[in-house]
Amino acid sequence: MTQKLLKVGILTISDRASAGVYEDLSGKAIKDYLQDNMASDWKSEYLLVPDSLSAIKKGIMQLADKHSCQLLLTTGGTGPSSRDVTPEATEAACSRMLPGFGERMRAASLEFVPTAILSRQTAGIRGNALVINLPGKPKAIAECLDAVFAAIPDCIKLIGGPEIKINNDNAKIYH
Repeated sequence: MTQKLLKVGILTISDRASAGVYEDLSGKAIKDYLQDNMASDWKSEYLLVPDSLSAIKKGIMQLADKHSCQLLLTTGGTGPSSRDVTPEATEAACSRMLPGFGERMRAASLEFVPTAILSRQTAGIRGNALVINLPGKPKAIAECLDAVFAAIPDCIKLIGGPEIKINNDNAKIYH
């Protein structure tokens, strides 16, 4: 039986990057992290949208529904400012929420910066896709993914996705 390939959606949320003011380093950081930590084969779809509730929700729906991504990682828009609406868009696009992901990522981030408590990242399920909100800073992306990455294969499998394997040799990932 052929192993089903994991499709990963990477959705960067940034007014300035989407306007071409600067390069999207956060989306690249997610891709680099996955290349270092995934033992299974995978491919990605990428979108870059502004900090807009409707654009973010549409991006999540497009990656999950049209592109059939089973893992969807957003970056940006999780802070307390009025333009930070990624958690609201995620809740609007998902049928079920998984608050434990956000709780665990905030707890891990607090080991590095006291302002991590301001983060509002969350996770949810849309169809057969696990949607996880990540911060917008590349260093924080790795710190948060390290905290929750070991749970991702089980969640993907439980919602009907492919069996995936992570690189257990990476000592940074909590087991």
